[in-house]
Order: sequence, then C-alpha cells, then structure tokens
Amino acid sequence: MSKITQEKQKKPEKPEKSEKSIKEVCDIIFSLEKKYDLNHMKIQGVYVWQLVRVYVYYEISRKIGVFGSPQQGKVTVKNKIFSFLPFIKNSLFSNPLNGKYNKDVIIFDHPRKVKHNGDYKDIYSYFLENYLDDCGYGYELIESPYLNNHHGKKGKFTKYNDRILFGSYIHKKKTNLKLKTCEENKIYNLQRELISNFNIEIDLFNIFRDHILDFKYQYNKYDKLFKKRKPKYVFVVVAYENKAMIAAAHNNGVEVVELQHGTISEYHLGYNYPNKEDKGLEYFPDKILSFGDYWKEVANYPINEKNIISIGFPYLDETIKSHINNQKCKQILFISQGVIGKYLSEFAYELAQKFEKIEDCDQYNFIYKLHPGEYSNWETNYKSLMKAQKLDNFQIIDNSEISLYELFSKSEYQIGVFSTAIYEGLLFNCKTFILDLPGAEYMDSLVDKNYVRKVNNVDEIINSIDNFNITEYDNDFFFKKYKKSSLDKFFNF
Repeated sequence: MSKITQEKQKKPEKPEKSEKSIKEVCDIIFSLEKKYDLNHMKIQGVYVWQLVRVYVYYEISRKIGVFGSPQQGKVTVKNKIFSFLPFIKNSLFSNPLNGKYNKDVIIFDHPRKVKHNGDYKDIYSYFLENYLDDCGYGYELIESPYLNNHHGKKGKFTKYNDRILFGSYIHKKKTNLKLKTCEENKIYNLQRELISNFNIEIDLFNIFRDHILDFKYQYNKYDKLFKKRKPKYVFVVVAYENKAMIAAAHNNGVEVVELQHGTISEYHLGYNYPNKEDKGLEYFPDKILSFGDYWKEVANYPINEKNIISIGFPYLDETIKSHINNQKCKQILFISQGVIGKYLSEFAYELAQKFEKIEDCDQYNFIYKLHPGEYSNWETNYKSLMKAQKLDNFQIIDNSEISLYELFSKSEYQIGVFSTAIYEGLLFNCKTFILDLPGAEYMDSLVDKNYVRKVNNVDEIINSIDNFNITEYDNDFFFKKYKKSSLDKFFNF
C-alpha cells in the first residue's frame, strides 16, 4: 500500500465549521480549477472533475453551513417494496435498449412531474413532444423515476430508464476501482486543498470512485443506445446530472441540446466556467434553449453565446393566461426551497407575528408555498410553520392543487431567496423582497438593476411596505414569448 493510500485512510479530527459566502466558495473552487486544470484532469480515462463539480460544490456548501440539508422526502422501505414489481416490469418491457429502430430525436426529461391539463407532465419538455408529434418527427422520451416512482400516463413513445440506473447502482456496489499512484496523488492533493480552504472533512476518493463507476457503466449503455437509434439530436433537462449520456452522444456525433429548467447565475456551477481554458468541455451540451435573452449574460458558459438560443417557457405562457387578470390583494407570498426552508420559515413566522400587531399591516395575509420536495415532511422539519399555521393571517400550501401562478396573480408581494419562481412572480408584477440568506447571491443582478430589494430582517420589510419603488423591467427579457416558428428554425423546417 502506498504512503498516500495509508494517509488518506487515517480518520482526521473533526474540524469546526467555517463560514463563507456562496461567492467565496465559488471563488476558491474557480481558483483550484485554474491551479490544477481540474476540468481537463483525467482519472481512469474520465474527466472526473466535470462529473463531480456540482456535487462537490453542494457538499462543501452543506458541510460549512452555507446551505441546509435538502428537505426532500426520502424513499421509504415501504415505497421500495411496493415499487419493486413495477421496477421489474419497467426494466423488462420499457427498457430503452430493447428493439432495433431509428429515432431522429431522443428526449431525457425532468423526473419530477407537475399536473397539467389533467395529467402529470415535465413542464420543461412537454412542449417539445407536442411539437414533434405535430411534425411527425420521430422521437423517443426516456424518463427516469422520481423518488422511485413514475407519475402520469406512459406515452406511446416513452421508455423508462430504470434498468440503466439500477444496473449502474449494482455495478457500483460490486466493482472495485484500482487507482494508479499518480491518480491517487492528484486526488490527495485536491482533497488536502479543500480541507485546508474550507476546514471540513471530505472524502474525495469515494466521491470520485462512485462517479467514475457510474459514468463508465452508463456511458456503455448510452453508447449502445445511440448506435441503435442513430438520433440527430438529444434533448436533456438538467444536463449536469447526465454527463455519461452527453459523452456518449458526442462520441456518436449527436448534437446535445439542454432545455433550461431553472435559475442560472455566476454561482451555479452547472453552468458558470470563468476560466478561459474551459471552453468546449467534453461533457457539456452543445446548445441551450433558454427562457429568454436575460439568461445569456448571467454566466460564463463553456459554449459560444450564439449557441444559447432564447426560445421561451411554453408552460408559463399557457398557464399564465387564466390568471393574469386576477385582482391583487393584501397578500404576501413566501417561495420556499429545501436548502433554505428552515430559515425562511422562521422568518415568515416572525414577520406574520409582527404584522398582526401593527395597524394597517394587520390586514395582510401570508401564504407560505412549499416546494414539492418539502410537501411530505415540513411538519417534522419546520417547527416554525407548525406555530405559524395557528395564526389567523397565515396559510401553508403543501400541495400542487392551487396553481402557483394563481398565488402570484393575487399577491402584492413575494419573498424568497433564489428560486426560479421569483422570476415568474415578477411577470405578475409582484413587489419582490430577496431575503439575504445563502444563495441570495444568485439574484445579485436583479438587485443591482433595482428590479428587486434585498433585506436582512423583518423590520426592513415593514419599513418598505409603503415606499416600495423599483425600476421597470421588460418581462420578455426574462421569459420570451414562445412561438412554434422558433423550433421550425432550430430544426431547419
């Protein structure tokens, strides 16, 4: 056993947590990327940092206390048992590798679905299916499970990714990864830098191992898939979680296009690569179809700006119509997210309590809209909300039965941190407060342009209620109006 291997197996003393901002975390990571040329570093023939970059960023942020742990519900033993037979069925009869036929387009959609027009849909990609159906363009949709289940009706051209994902899990459990000494050196040096800079424990060896084994297994399966289907295009939602698929597509000469699914900023490591050497990365999509022109300038993408194409957000266009003319009332809407939900819920409770005691403010109602990932466990995780729901002016929304757009349309104010929904609330002319919690840096460009106001405490909100003045903005800049002709142009129809 090498000296390096012996050292890395010693259990270090648990360090005290340090406190850094999101910007400081990102700046340190960017400097290490430049120092070690991380995005071009190969381990076991794989550009491993490109695989783990986002994961390590969130792991660091969680360990130093910048972000809380995600509050998303877990897959219970009962759920695993009840999903076992459907999983076997899906693996046998809906395996995307079954059959020999060609498809012009393959779509990898978002696992989480939203009820829309009577069925559960991926709100970021269903418009593409409708378009391809109308054009008679051959496509296949490959759907991954969300919390061990598939929601909604299985479409005619839908396959389930259960077999590939489960195969990768088994492969990882039974396969040993043997590293060369020079590879161990690279990992050890980087691990030492991260421990030194962030004062945390982090096991890069296991993180790298898991991601490399997943990548190699999945790459082989997707390579077989693309050789069978011979697609011209692959569309994907959340490209940074599908690196093996992107690599296989590129090596088969297939163009990879990402559909924007959320907020992008200079602090989102799925998209921002500030070092000039990182242009043209192997595991990054060729093009991005964005919500609007605003998103072209908020990050240093490793692709040319001409390949970021504003196309709009069709789901928003469709859904907004039935709510846009609703009457505003004295309503304050909180937009929750798992990683900051604990702090935001405490803030909401404190603000609602104070409003009850202030003349004129006591007429306001508070709506706390939980993120779908928080629905199942907020009563356990958010004690402040359990107290808040006893207030006369406070309502908690823990389901998707009421449209978020209906809530926006009736709310005078919205309060959040960095959710994409905040941009949607701006379309409804919601006066917007950004609570200065970890992640608020994502919204700095909106704050700098005076489109929204950043606050630190409840008193700042109370003092701003009667004199909230912001700069006017063009809604189309954030969300361009979707037109079918945009896709005609993209596909050269």
